[in-house]
Amino acid sequence: MVATAVLVMSLAGILLIVSNGIRTARILDRMHVDAGSLAAELSLTNRLEEGSESGDFGALHPGYSWHREITEAGTNGLFRVDFTVSGGGEADSRLSLLLFRPQSVSRPGGRP
Repeated sequence: MVATAVLVMSLAGILLIVSNGIRTARILDRMHVDAGSLAAELSLTNRLEEGSESGDFGALHPGYSWHREITEAGTNGLFRVDFTVSGGGEADSRLSLLLFRPQSVSRPGGRP
């Protein structure tokens, strides 16, 4: 009787470990696209212009799209960039950063 109880408890523990492993594998299998790759690409440029731009990731991440808004944060070449990635049935991924690009052209009159 004791041996049967130990066997049942051992099998229940093994089953719990296996089901947790399968659940973790499913979570890791889901693709999450964030705005970091877009920010890295933009950081390689030497000049920024105010405005907005949108697009998608093509075959790399089907069903996902991105939007970028660039605004001048100061007259000294400081720009604020807001990224939004949406799609895949998940909540939007958002990222805001400041980039200093003194080579960029300011708007006429600039900001106070």
